[in-house]
Amino acid sequence: QLQLVESGGGLVHPGGSLRLSCAASGFTLDGYAIGWFRQAPGKERERVSCISKIGTITNYLDSVKGRFTISRDNAKNTMYLQMNTLKAEDTGVYYCAAGPSITACRLRPNDMNYWGKGTLVTVSS
Repeated sequence: QLQLVESGGGLVHPGGSLRLSCAASGFTLDGYAIGWFRQAPGKERERVSCISKIGTITNYLDSVKGRFTISRDNAKNTMYLQMNTLKAEDTGVYYCAAGPSITACRLRPNDMNYWGKGTLVTVSS
């Protein structure tokens, strides 16, 4: 079965950190650009960060630059999102996705081939 499974979400206080993981099964991630997206209650889904197939190019939503770091470990078939200095506005369901290019990840997320089911991140005091 081809799937992505996220983990690592939870409740954290403002200023805290979380590390999200996304493991692929049934296919190998090294042939895909990958990304993290989030959807806050009542809002549209937005791109958080993307990374190219070999990890040399990354991009970030402006509001998370300097706080979040995307990475990938192709040997473990897993991607990560390290989130530091979390804010209440970072609350939402976080999804990982794999697709044909970092351009698709950034500009055409509907072209991404695989999506996880999401993990909830709640930032609250």
